Amino acid sequence: MAPPSAVSPDHVTNGDSTPSYIAPHEPGISESKAKVQMPKFPGPPEFSDKYAERDYLKGRLAAAFRIFGKYGFDEGVAGHLTLRDPVQRDTFWVNPLGVAFSLIKKSDLMQVDHDGNIIDGGKVRLLNAAAFMIHGAVHKARPDVLCAAHSHSIYGRSFCSLGRKLDMITQDSCAFYDDHVLYESFNGIVLAEKEGNDIAACLGDKKAALLQNHGLLTAGRTIEEAVFWFISLEKCCQAQLAADAAAGGRGHETVKIHDDDAALTYKTIGTPHAGWFSAKPLFDVIEKECGEDYLQ
Repeated sequence: MAPPSAVSPDHVTNGDSTPSYIAPHEPGISESKAKVQMPKFPGPPEFSDKYAERDYLKGRLAAAFRIFGKYGFDEGVAGHLTLRDPVQRDTFWVNPLGVAFSLIKKSDLMQVDHDGNIIDGGKVRLLNAAAFMIHGAVHKARPDVLCAAHSHSIYGRSFCSLGRKLDMITQDSCAFYDDHVLYESFNGIVLAEKEGNDIAACLGDKKAALLQNHGLLTAGRTIEEAVFWFISLEKCCQAQLAADAAAGGRGHETVKIHDDDAALTYKTIGTPHAGWFSAKPLFDVIEKECGEDYLQ
């Protein structure tokens, strides 16, 4: 099955707010002539009660950590995902330092304000300074971002040592066409407010950043979106590392997707809604595997 076609009329990245319902392997075909039209997919749940929304989203964030743990995105105590609080929007929820991704529960999450004060949390209330500096700056600069994700995944950090952006060499990479940036600096662990602000400024209105000599950073309007972009970007880095090595070994270069085709494909698989829906199976599986443990 082709990747989900998703509607997001207010999405402006790539300079085109028109959603596409056309499968990317049939470029240029009209919707009326498409042999099989992509369905319209459901969207995230909506809440009239912000406290109920907070409780639900904290559960989703805990599930996101379980997904990251399953994919091996933990490296010691490094890595963090954050959630903008729907009640107090100038605060966010983050994982406590030193608690394994695969064990995180909803009750473990800490609520932090933009001064670094811990407002609420579980038994462990150790705040990762780098998480605060990076994510606090992103949430402050991007009111549209509900969730941001960063970890030291193996292929992401390997690719980030090359000091370059992704090439459009696969259909999946087109989800990041004109929607990711390269942060060309490394000054050690991000403990300074200035570097956090610099990263946020570099990210701009894009959904992903390659932090040079560091790792991947993704952002989304939903938790699911940020999680899927991270996993997909990690796999795109893996694919490009392998493809570049194979092509280089033969004295060739990889075949690049034309800009027009990449832009068209982006409209189907690169929207916020597409990111949300693409993550649904990941969350369904983790719920099946973990039961309600992460919701405690």
